[in-house]
Amino acid sequence: MERVAAAKQFIESHYKAQMKLIQERKQRRSVLERRLASSDVPEEEQINIIKDLERKETEYMRLKRHKICVDDFENLTIIGRGAFGEVRLCRERLSGNIYAMKKLKKSEMLSRGQVEHVRAERNLLAEVDSHFIVKLYYSFQDDEYLYLIMEYLPGGDMMTLLMREETLTETVAKFYVAQSVLAVESIHKHNYIHRDIKPDNLILDINGHMKLSDFGLCKPLDCSNLAAINQHRAVNYEHLKESMDVDESCPNYEHVKHWKSSLEQLQHWQKNRRTLAFSTVGTPDYIAPEVLLKKGYGMECDWWSLGAIMYEMLVGYPPFYSDDPITTCRKIVHWKNHLKFPEEARLTPEAKNLISRLLSDVDHRLGTNGAAEIKAHPWFKDVEWDKLYEMEAAFKPEVNGELDTQNFMKFDEVDPPKPTRTGSGMSRKLLLTPKDLSFVGYTYKNFDAIKAARHSFGMRHFFYKELLLGFDFLLLHAMLHQTNPLKMLLFFFYFACI
Repeated sequence: MERVAAAKQFIESHYKAQMKLIQERKQRRSVLERRLASSDVPEEEQINIIKDLERKETEYMRLKRHKICVDDFENLTIIGRGAFGEVRLCRERLSGNIYAMKKLKKSEMLSRGQVEHVRAERNLLAEVDSHFIVKLYYSFQDDEYLYLIMEYLPGGDMMTLLMREETLTETVAKFYVAQSVLAVESIHKHNYIHRDIKPDNLILDINGHMKLSDFGLCKPLDCSNLAAINQHRAVNYEHLKESMDVDESCPNYEHVKHWKSSLEQLQHWQKNRRTLAFSTVGTPDYIAPEVLLKKGYGMECDWWSLGAIMYEMLVGYPPFYSDDPITTCRKIVHWKNHLKFPEEARLTPEAKNLISRLLSDVDHRLGTNGAAEIKAHPWFKDVEWDKLYEMEAAFKPEVNGELDTQNFMKFDEVDPPKPTRTGSGMSRKLLLTPKDLSFVGYTYKNFDAIKAARHSFGMRHFFYKELLLGFDFLLLHAMLHQTNPLKMLLFFFYFACI
């Protein structure tokens, strides 16, 4: 029955993907033709540009048929590690392109009930096309692991930038908060909730522009049962409600540490931030109160997280920071008693107002009725939303070469690289296990991978592709005109040899 269900799912996803592929191909052609029609490009050059698109489409069809496996990539430096796997810099052997490879262990996904999260992450990355979302190029699997091949963003994360700079000016913060708004808006438009927005997941590209990453906890909005946000963490938040005294009008905070000054709180936060980021517990500083209380929640929980990040950018530490996670959760639930702005931060009234309207009850939270009401806030009055990605970034990271990882934390190699693994071909499908059946339809290839690969292939690869394109054309001609395919084939190879 498992195999029957998997076959049904595979067939449905396969033909759904094929229909989507046809639509996307038509859309790419239509967009290009419209752009050419409104440009001053000569007619002869327009024809060549359209032919180039057709060539790329043919290459993309070949890529779709190619069974990608981990052996197609050379493993390089580890740039991230989590509870379920790691993120590693890698080089595609054929093209030489540099990517970030996210590797997740299947058995861990199954044992901790993360299958739906993994599917949602892959689907979101495949569906959403935005300048402010990390781009997915490939996804595939082998016997033991799931792989996501994504663009490498060498600028490091916002957490590293904040630890280095302590605080950002309102001008710099406005740039990155605005880009975060567009990132969150793009996933909300596709009916997904991120649920784990924090500085660690805001990554800077080589030019300093920000992109949202790590969708391991995202969920489709139409999912009837949203799992607990923190179900993978070691701390048992399941019983937080009892420990937080949430039904009491005034909780007991006698044991909570009180900071002598905001500077002391900032120093304590910086000292412990890196440890919290890479621990199995994590930090709940950016989680909305309705998520902690499990009262039911929607897209508006992401806007709370953005408010907490904005506060940290301008003040230096999160608004409800404490020296232990449980106390932080208590403060978040009773946020009205704990949301304060230190005078030494010198925030403008507009900045305070925006933070206060993001860190508020769901019914009054800015963004509950869509991102447009956040964009219309006075703090963003001088932001040109349509040109945000084209303009120069507020901060440009130091990056020396495509393999530079200086903006990421250093990780030690735990195990030596594994020997070669099987791909996703027929030989592996004959030995399907329950692990495989849970991840049917995981494979994905992005059209942009073709555009990236074409410019890096040598002339030998290019000539080989041109021959294949000619071969395709001749066979098609033979079928259409009822010509003997064997004669056409011999004719093709004769000219190929010349």
